[in-house]
Amino acid sequence: MNAPHPYADFVHLVEKPARYLGGEFNAVVKDWSAVRCRFALCFPDIYDIGMSHMGTKILYSVVNKSDDLLMERAFAPWTDMEEQLRQRDLPLLSLESHRPLVDFDVVGFSLQYEMTYTNILTMLDLGRVPLHNADRTLEHPLVIAGGPCSTHPEPLAPFIDLFLVGDAEERLPELLRHWAELRAEGGRSRLEMIAEIARRGGVYAPDCYEREVDADSGFWVVTRPKFDGVPERVQRAFLDDISRYRFPDDSPVAVAEAIFDRMSVEIARGCTEGCRFCQAGMIYRPVRERDPEEIIETVMGAIEKGGYDEASITSLSTADYSCVSPLIKKLMERLRPKKVSLGISSLRAYGLDDDLLDEIATVKATGLTFAPEAGTQRMRDVINKNITEDDILTTCHRVFSKGWNRMKLYFMIGLPTETDEDVEGIAKMGLQALEVGKSYHRAPKVTVSISSHVPKPHTPFQWAAMDSMEEIRRKQEIVFQLCRRWGLQLRKHEMRVSHLEGIITRGDIRVGHLLELAWRKGARFDGWDERLRWDAWMEAIEEWEEGLGLSRFLMLSTIPVTARLPWDHIDVGLEDGFLLKEYRKAVAGRLSPPCGKPFRAKVHHTNLEDALAEKKRLICYDCGVACDLSQMKEERIDFLTRLGALTRPEPRTEANARENARDRVRQGLSPHDFQQGAAVRYRLRYTRLGPTRLQGHLDMVRELPRLFRRAGLPLWYSQGFSPAPVLSFTPALGLGMASYSEYLDVSLTETLDPRDVLDRVNAVTPEGLHIVGVRRLGDDGCKETLASRHNALDLVIALDSAGTSRVLGLDEDSCIAELQRRVDDLLASDTRPVEVLRKKKTRVVDLREVIVDAAVGHIEDFVDPRDAQIGRPALRIRLRMGERATLKPVEIARALVGSDEPVREILRLDFLHLAEDGTLTWPLDGPAEDPRADADLEILRCQETMRALVPGSPAQRRARMVPDTTPSLMELAGIAPAE
Repeated sequence: MNAPHPYADFVHLVEKPARYLGGEFNAVVKDWSAVRCRFALCFPDIYDIGMSHMGTKILYSVVNKSDDLLMERAFAPWTDMEEQLRQRDLPLLSLESHRPLVDFDVVGFSLQYEMTYTNILTMLDLGRVPLHNADRTLEHPLVIAGGPCSTHPEPLAPFIDLFLVGDAEERLPELLRHWAELRAEGGRSRLEMIAEIARRGGVYAPDCYEREVDADSGFWVVTRPKFDGVPERVQRAFLDDISRYRFPDDSPVAVAEAIFDRMSVEIARGCTEGCRFCQAGMIYRPVRERDPEEIIETVMGAIEKGGYDEASITSLSTADYSCVSPLIKKLMERLRPKKVSLGISSLRAYGLDDDLLDEIATVKATGLTFAPEAGTQRMRDVINKNITEDDILTTCHRVFSKGWNRMKLYFMIGLPTETDEDVEGIAKMGLQALEVGKSYHRAPKVTVSISSHVPKPHTPFQWAAMDSMEEIRRKQEIVFQLCRRWGLQLRKHEMRVSHLEGIITRGDIRVGHLLELAWRKGARFDGWDERLRWDAWMEAIEEWEEGLGLSRFLMLSTIPVTARLPWDHIDVGLEDGFLLKEYRKAVAGRLSPPCGKPFRAKVHHTNLEDALAEKKRLICYDCGVACDLSQMKEERIDFLTRLGALTRPEPRTEANARENARDRVRQGLSPHDFQQGAAVRYRLRYTRLGPTRLQGHLDMVRELPRLFRRAGLPLWYSQGFSPAPVLSFTPALGLGMASYSEYLDVSLTETLDPRDVLDRVNAVTPEGLHIVGVRRLGDDGCKETLASRHNALDLVIALDSAGTSRVLGLDEDSCIAELQRRVDDLLASDTRPVEVLRKKKTRVVDLREVIVDAAVGHIEDFVDPRDAQIGRPALRIRLRMGERATLKPVEIARALVGSDEPVREILRLDFLHLAEDGTLTWPLDGPAEDPRADADLEILRCQETMRALVPGSPAQRRARMVPDTTPSLMELAGIAPAE
């Protein structure tokens, strides 16, 4: 039997405890003794965000597919969990093996956003890994980091041993094996081993380089390596064909709702557009596309293996995937019969044909988001946003005419050369979009979202000054007043967060000291508006500036273009002078058309006929990245051919287009009308033990349909705009409570053998959830509701022996007798009023009316001894349920014991129906005349858990008896009882 989780005694006290337990479906747990290198990948934000990160999914698959390597995951603990860990002096653990970070050979961090850096320090500290690389010995893990922020790594240089720069699919496994070899060989210092890894390229080792102050800028910059063979400039690791590493279709399925709770697939890496503010568009050059057939198979495989009901395809600019239109059409052909919706990010409506927009409009009744980025054409030319006002308005017309009545527009303020006219243009563009919407809808909604521009390293704007907070506030007010006047919704980013981001992103190694100061003063989750500790940051900045004799405005002011920069030693593949040339073109307001496309083409050709007829050469700016334009063109033609997009679609006449638009708006977004026949209902009994008892009810409601889809059950869906599986549940289980008997009714489109349903579902359940009974509801049963089959509940309240003794003032041996006396008094009484708190008001509830029966004993008297810590006193309670006021288990314990402090565990045993004549039935029972004779009743063979309610009374065994050699329910679920 597995050992209890180290957090078992307290994790229920924190928000969303399922974040910390693991046990997800598709999680990989390997034997530590069977691998050469053990790697923990840490995402420095909460589980809900990190589980949506595509890079983590890719690396999890790449590393764990190697027999000699192991990768586990860890996420930043929310502040309540950090507090609990520090109070108990417990470490942060990985999700898979529940080991502290210090036990791993290599600990890695994903650097996606500078405002997560203080969380990195939290994770190192809680993981028992020394914060500073200078304090680590050969006994400590190697600490590495990768991701887009590793291209400007100096602020984290005091804490990270190695930065992996660029694509990690090939370089990371090499690095892990190399580190394992060096440790096995011995004979070298830690720094010498790190230098040896740096010699192979693709990584930056901060301690292997000298630094000096640059006279032009005042920054500390990297000058030369300390070791022979270590490169002066670190060239990024580059993967020329990302399809060599297929995007995984079997990633762990989140047990707590992720922020993007769907299956997302990367369809391309890099971008052709060349927006001058965008770091990702510069450092991920050139564009590399995944094979479209691979994308389709990955999406379909993930739907089958993960049970998702929504998929999405994504990249830096999805609209610029060379065959995006035929790809979407093919995907929707495959997804629609499975009732799976498709989300598409970064889409531009003016570049897509009408047939495709019609298909997208049938997917889901949601609004669409577009990013003009700037409000005037002058400003869009400055930032090289290759769209015109006509393009934007065309987008609005096409979107609103297809039935959508909501649109969100993203803009930035604080861009170089920006004037008040440009700022006002943001609201004016929103107004124009709203006016277009009003021509199609009675009450359209347009939301304008503005964020503050932060000049990023490795972009043409890396030398530009960042607007002060006062200036940002003034510009925000301009937009706010105009939006309020014109009836536009406004969303704005926290400017203080952007201010701090600007300091960190263009900082040198000295910013590392500022990060540590702010962290020690309580800074955590700084990118979350509600968590930003501005007071702590200002105090830290003041102390930092005074201690080092510098000003934070060094990082925020204009930087001379002749100056050396703190990130110049990182080579992302761009030729010297390219960024400066683009910066000067920006100041002059000159566009650079998208590379990799024919001149003046906004999107790629959507069919083979047009692609073959295209005679213009693809644009190339000689940015330093070696692109094979001939191969690029051949690949696109091949993609279109294999997708069957051979001829251009028939053009729609303007009259037809207008009539279609009017019809669409009159109808709105049509509800779905699935042809699925009559529903066949099944009732399932299942356990919630181990990690699943710490999932919230809504998480479980979300998890179960996925589980059924993974099992291949043909779910019956509701009709309407957002079809959903038809399920009904017994009342929600309290967070942290275990249950032997939860019930749900599920509707299917086919009649299946209940045994088949049980076996198929149990083959794909996560740890702790097990189906123990299935019954098909017949024609009469279809009228039967789950709620009508229960009005009472059996549960066990397990008490701590010492705590009970302390509260009762008796020795432990006398506690059972005293509790029995109190229960007997209660059952002999006619009424027992108790006061409870409901909605901040005190109410009186009759305890005797709520409790049907009760018994006292030890926990092993009421549940299988293998499922509990034997010897604990326990109360077995039968509660009446209904419209009248009821009591929570802890309130019952408080009334009977005198305090809820001794309560250690609450187990829900079963729901039942108590008839007026005293007859007992259970939700899974068949017809009343012969409840055991129903041929569709299939009960999993497991140790009987329903004990006699009162010692000496007839046992309610319910025909589930098997020999004691059968595993207990908790053993079946693969967990152990809590200590």
